[in-house]
Amino acid sequence: MLALIALAALLLLPARAVAQAGSVSDTGTVTIHAATLLDGRGGSRRNATVTVRGGRIVAVTTGRAGRASSSRATYELGTLTLLPGLIDTHVHPGWYITSEGRLHRDADADSPATSALAMAGNLYATLMAGVTTIQSVGGSEDLPLRDAVARGVIPGPRILTSLQPLADARLSADSLRALVRLRKTQGADLIKLFASQGLGAGGAQTLSDAQLVAICSEAKSLGLRTVVHAISAASVRAATLAGCSQIEHGMLVGDAELALMAQHGTVFDPQVCLVLDNYLRNSEAWTRSGFTAQSFDALRRARSATPAMFARAVATRGLVIVYGTDAVALAHGHNAEELACRVREGGQRPMDAIRSATSVAAQALGLADRIGALAPGLDADIIAVDGDPSRDVTALGRVRFVMRQGVVYR
Repeated sequence: MLALIALAALLLLPARAVAQAGSVSDTGTVTIHAATLLDGRGGSRRNATVTVRGGRIVAVTTGRAGRASSSRATYELGTLTLLPGLIDTHVHPGWYITSEGRLHRDADADSPATSALAMAGNLYATLMAGVTTIQSVGGSEDLPLRDAVARGVIPGPRILTSLQPLADARLSADSLRALVRLRKTQGADLIKLFASQGLGAGGAQTLSDAQLVAICSEAKSLGLRTVVHAISAASVRAATLAGCSQIEHGMLVGDAELALMAQHGTVFDPQVCLVLDNYLRNSEAWTRSGFTAQSFDALRRARSATPAMFARAVATRGLVIVYGTDAVALAHGHNAEELACRVREGGQRPMDAIRSATSVAAQALGLADRIGALAPGLDADIIAVDGDPSRDVTALGRVRFVMRQGVVYR
């Protein structure tokens, strides 16, 4: 699989990107200057320079840093705005639409090479959109993808994965605990579980309260976070009381559930726009993939309701909200649309939206000591956009520079 992914990288990448992927040495010093810098923690400065060495940020200063020697490369980015690489906490890089126009399944006619090309393409599109870290929730294909990116075999965002999610309500609590331990042994970075039906089926709770406690407590004992698919108010409430780490979707929650999550320190990752718009605007492909008229009706109803739900979430004191798109097939590379919609339709302040995709997301993923801000000692995950997203959040869709761990890809 890794050999196929490596081949995919060579076939998909422009020559310039392949050359740039190895352009920064481990010992070289790089300076990046731009008109504006947003540090990811709510701070900003004008006329800023970030100095990078060995893949890490060593200084953030005001003014232009001089080019002291031939070993020092400087990127002069003019009027662009620097900010940390974005962190998308809910992505599905293994999802793609086949040449037959439907969602890829294990049993279809696509060869392993074709699948590897498509998945590598999803990762590349995501990285070029300024997303330098993703949480994939999840599938078995994530392990070779994660390893290939980490080794520099293919360009892509840093990957955290749950591997296959836990969803079987027929299993006993002990069996579910055993599955959590198995995922840990298999190399999962977190545990993904389904506490409810999907949106089209009504979102009712599926796993019992006892099953949720078994999964989330076992994961916590192993040092793993838990990310829970929960649509209904009841499933969100049960997952929160079970001590699970993060709630996905929550489209049918009320104020009581939002307050409960805030009280328990449960991270909330609502999907407001992108995934729903993606299904609706690409309805032909999703119809061929099994969606029905009833499915699209449910999606339209949700799309009408989610901005108001999100606005209530934003207004809930103490609730930690992170950025996650649920990017599936045909959405990869469009990730910033979710942030723009959260601001435009959900009333989130632009700087808070940026923080949700940088320092707040990094804290939620347990990576605040490595990523999520432009600060000395952190990994050099740096992007630059055309415009100031703290004033015009749509600037996040105009990425002009991408660096991950000191390597320039765009």
